[in-house]
Amino acid sequence: MNSSIRWRIVTLQVVMILVLGFCAGFLFYQGNFVTTTVHDELVAQKISFPAASQVKLGGALDPTVYPTELTSLAGQPVDNGDKARIYANDFIGHHLEGVASGLTYSQVSSLANAHPTNATLQAQVATLFKGEMLRASLLNSYGWWTTGVYATYAGIGLLIAALGVLGALIYELLVAGRKPQVIKVAQKLAA
Repeated sequence: MNSSIRWRIVTLQVVMILVLGFCAGFLFYQGNFVTTTVHDELVAQKISFPAASQVKLGGALDPTVYPTELTSLAGQPVDNGDKARIYANDFIGHHLEGVASGLTYSQVSSLANAHPTNATLQAQVATLFKGEMLRASLLNSYGWWTTGVYATYAGIGLLIAALGVLGALIYELLVAGRKPQVIKVAQKLAA
């Protein structure tokens, strides 16, 4: 291999290390920013799972009604995306199913518009709207949390790739660049 091709390879490796390193750093920063922001916003809302004392038959967290994933978080604050998803789907979602026999806000709202004097329907519309908005906000937090976590994982992958290219560059500079005569002389001296 002539020296001009070798230096092109070395230059390409240096550029790849810089690009991969920059992208990895950017993804680490963004992943941390997103997960920290979601955490801080959830903590500010002061949402908590019902107390551990409520995990009993007939309690707020009846183990025969709620999944173990939810009951195991009893008494804990909702402070990350995974907890937000569990609270939204397993706790709020379960309660919303009981408001109007499983009907959604849009279905009950249509019925309430058709019967504007029905106080029960109007109350169900208000409850379902508030519950579904809170559930949607928590699921949005979960989505962004997941995006932040995956950005961090992608940053780790790019960092590993950058280290691989760095290893190839070090090999190119220290080993592959030696002239064959130097290696043969070193082998003769070692023998």
